[in-house]
Amino acid sequence: MLEILKLFLQRFIVNNNIILKKLLLALLFPSLIFAQQMSTVKGKIVNKFNDPIEGVAISYLDKGTTTDENGNYQFQIPIRKTVPVTFSHVSYKTIFKKFTTRGKRTINFSPTLVIKTEELEEIIIKNRKKEAQGVTKIDLQKVETVVGPNAGVEAVLMTLPGVSNNNELSTQYNVRGGNFDENLVYVNGIEVYRPFLIRSGQQEGLSFINPHLIQNIDFSAGGFQAKYGDRLSSVLDITYRKPTKAATQIDLSLLGGSATTEGLLFNDKLSAILGVRYRDNSLFVNSKQTEVNFRPNFTDVQTYLSYTLNEKVSIGFLGNFSLNNYNYKPLTRRTRFGTIANPLELIVFYDGQEADTFQTLFGALSVDYQATDDLKITATASSFNTQEEEYFDIAAIYNLGEVNTNAGSENFGEVEFAQGIGSQLNHARNDLDALISNVQLRATLKDNDNEWRAGVRFQTENIKDRIREWEVIDSVGFSVRPPHHNINNNQPYEPFTGPIQPFQSVRAQNEVDINRLSGFLQFSRKTTWSDHEVWFNAGIRGQYWSVSPQGGSSKSHVIISPRAQFAIKPDWKKDMLFRLSGGFYAQPPFYKELRGFDGQINPEVEAQKSIHAVLGNDYSFNLWNRPFKLTTELYYKHLTDVNAYSIDNVRIRYRADNVTEAYAYGLDVRLNGEFVPGSDSWVSFGYLKTEENIANRGYIARPTDQRIKLGILFQDYVPNLPDLKAYLNLVYNTGVPGGAPAYADPYDFQNRLEDYRRADIGVSYVFVDANKKATNKFLNQFEELTAGLELFNIFDIRNSITNTWVRDVYSKQQFAIPNFMTGRILNFKLRMKF
Repeated sequence: MLEILKLFLQRFIVNNNIILKKLLLALLFPSLIFAQQMSTVKGKIVNKFNDPIEGVAISYLDKGTTTDENGNYQFQIPIRKTVPVTFSHVSYKTIFKKFTTRGKRTINFSPTLVIKTEELEEIIIKNRKKEAQGVTKIDLQKVETVVGPNAGVEAVLMTLPGVSNNNELSTQYNVRGGNFDENLVYVNGIEVYRPFLIRSGQQEGLSFINPHLIQNIDFSAGGFQAKYGDRLSSVLDITYRKPTKAATQIDLSLLGGSATTEGLLFNDKLSAILGVRYRDNSLFVNSKQTEVNFRPNFTDVQTYLSYTLNEKVSIGFLGNFSLNNYNYKPLTRRTRFGTIANPLELIVFYDGQEADTFQTLFGALSVDYQATDDLKITATASSFNTQEEEYFDIAAIYNLGEVNTNAGSENFGEVEFAQGIGSQLNHARNDLDALISNVQLRATLKDNDNEWRAGVRFQTENIKDRIREWEVIDSVGFSVRPPHHNINNNQPYEPFTGPIQPFQSVRAQNEVDINRLSGFLQFSRKTTWSDHEVWFNAGIRGQYWSVSPQGGSSKSHVIISPRAQFAIKPDWKKDMLFRLSGGFYAQPPFYKELRGFDGQINPEVEAQKSIHAVLGNDYSFNLWNRPFKLTTELYYKHLTDVNAYSIDNVRIRYRADNVTEAYAYGLDVRLNGEFVPGSDSWVSFGYLKTEENIANRGYIARPTDQRIKLGILFQDYVPNLPDLKAYLNLVYNTGVPGGAPAYADPYDFQNRLEDYRRADIGVSYVFVDANKKATNKFLNQFEELTAGLELFNIFDIRNSITNTWVRDVYSKQQFAIPNFMTGRILNFKLRMKF
C-alpha cells in the first residue's frame, strides 16, 4: 500500500501538480511533519568538583523540567525559533542560554554551575571555628523567610533544640531551663536591654533586633566563652552590616511594615543604614476569645553609621528609639472548657481600660583602632533609657456555669447552673524610669595560631520605680480575703465585719543606684595533635558591684567566673568534631532580681551561680548526594544561690532571697541539610529536666521545666516553578508548670499547662531577585519583588499560656480557666527592594 502511494505522488510531482502534492503530504504524513518541527536539548549539569547537581530548575517557553539525581535532563524545543532557557538552583548562580536550530537534531549542553558564594572555602573555615566554640551560626535567609507571628531572629531560635517559648506573641525565649532574664543579647558587641514592666506578650511589640540590618548571627545555648557577659543561659551575638552600595527595601503586611535604606556618603567613607518598623497587633488580638476595643501599635527606628577616618581608625554609632502604645479596653469574654462529659463555661463582662506606654532610647558610640595587623583595640560608650507607665482600672463581673449536655433538651449548649458568681477589680499605677550607662575597652591580639582577648567595663544603673497595684475579689457577694490573712474567714456562713482588704496589694517606691566593674581575659589556640586538629580556649572573668538603695546602706559583692572549651577534629574518613566546654557561671542581680514579691529592694541578694558542663558532637555527611549535619549536645547545670521566681505570661517576679538550689540536664539533637535539593531545612529534638529545692523543702519542677521539644523548619519549592516557594514552621512543646495562681505556694500547686502545638505555613512567589531578571518595564524597577501569603496556626489549635482563677466562697473551690492564645490567622506580605 505504501509503494502505491509513493508511485502516485511521483506521478504528480513529474506533472508539477504542487498543490495536490502538498495536500496529500499534509493528510497522509501529519506525524512526520510534526516530528520535523522539534529538536532535543539534553545534557548533564555538574559543579566545579564534577559532582552531579540534582534539582536544577530548567525553564523555557512557559514550561519546565528538573535534573535527576545524576544531573541529567532532556527537553524539546521547536526548530527555526530562538528559545531562551534558564538554569537555576538555590545554591548556585543562575545561567541563561539561547538555543536555535534550523532542523531536527539533538543539542548537547552540559554546563558547570558556580556556587553563589565565591568565598565558600573561607566560610567553611569560619564555620568550623564556630562549631569548635559551640556556636550555632544562623543563616540570614532563614531569618528573612521564617514564618511566624513574630518573624525574625527569635522565631528561628525557637525552632532550635533547647530553646522554647509557649507564647507566640512574645519574642522572649527560655534556654535549657533558664528564664527570659538569663539570656545575653549583643548587637555589634554592645549589650542591649528590654523594657522592665511588660507582663504580657501583647505589650512587647517589636524585638530590639531589626532583621533587615543584620550581617551575622551567632548563638550559644551554654558553655560560652569568658568574653561574653555574666548570665546563666545563652548568648545571642548580632552584627549589623556596613552597606557597600545604595539600596532601599520595603516590607508590607497586614501586621504593619518596615522600610530600610542604606548607602555610602563622603567619598564612601561613611556607610549608613536606617531601619523604620511599625507593627499593629490587632489582627492577633481580634482572634482571641476576649472581645476588646484594642489597637496596640509599636514603632521602632534604628540606625547604624560607620565612618572610616583612616586605614587604622573607624568610628561607629548605633542608635535606637522605640515606642510601644498599649491601649486596652476589654468588653466581654466567653470561654468554654472542661471535658465533653462535664463542660463548663465562663462568661465575663468588663468595664474600664488599660493604658500603657513603653518608651526606650539607646545610643552607642564605638572607636576601632587597628594598631597593627595583629592588634585591634575597641572603645565603646553606650547609654540606655527606658520610661514605662502601666496604668489600669479594670472591673470584671463573671459567671461560671455548667453547660447543658442533653442533646434532646431545648436548652442544649446553654449554661443552666451557676457554680461561681462574682466580680473583681484590678488597679495599677506603676511607673519606672531606668538609665543604664557604660564605657568599655576591648583588645584582641593574634599571634599565628594564638589569640588573646581582654576587656574591661564600667557601668552605672539608676532605677526609679513606683508601684501601686492591688486586686479586690468578690465571690457570691462576699469579699475574698488575702491568701495569707491571719483572721479566720468563715464566709458565707458567718458575716465578716472587718474592713475590706485587697486580695493582693503591692505598694512600694524605690530608687536604686548600682555600679559595676567587670573584666575578662581569655586565650585561644588552634593546633594539631598527631594528625588531629585541636582547638582550645580558656578564660576568666570577674565582676564587682555595689547596690545603693535610697535611704539604705550600700552592699558590695564580687564574683569570679573561670571558663574553658576544648574541641578536636579527628583525622578520620568521617567528618566529625567533638567538643567539651563548661566552667563556673554567675549572674549578678539586675534590678528585677533585687525586687521581691512585696516590691521592696533587698540589696543583700547575691549572684546566682551555675556550673556548666556541655559535651557535643558534629557529624557532617552526604545523604542522597546532598550535604547534611547532625549536631548532638549533652549538658548538665548545677545551680546554687538561686533566686526562685514565678511566671505569669511573660512577667517574672523574684523571691529575692537566694535560698534555692537547682539543677538542669538534657539532650539536644538537630539534623539539618538539603531535605529538598538546594533548600536547607532542619529537624530538632530536645529533652530537658530541671528542678529546684526552695529552702530545703524538697525538689519540685521549675517553672521552665519543658520536658520535650520538637521543632521543624522546612522550606521547599515547586520543581517546575522554582520561583514559587513554601516555608513551614512547626513547634511542639510539652506543658510547663504554670497551672497555679501567681501568689500560690509552688509546693501546693504543681499543675502543668497543656502541651503547646503550633504550625505556621507561608507561600511566596518571586517576581524579581538576583537570580531572576525582570521581563518587563514595570518589574525592571525592582531589584527584588516577592509576594506571599502566611497562614498562622493552620490547625487552629487553642494553646493556653496561663489560667484565670475563679474563686467561689460558698464551695471553697478555685476553678482554673485557660487563657487561650491566638487562633488561625491569614496574613499577606509584600517585599520590594530597589
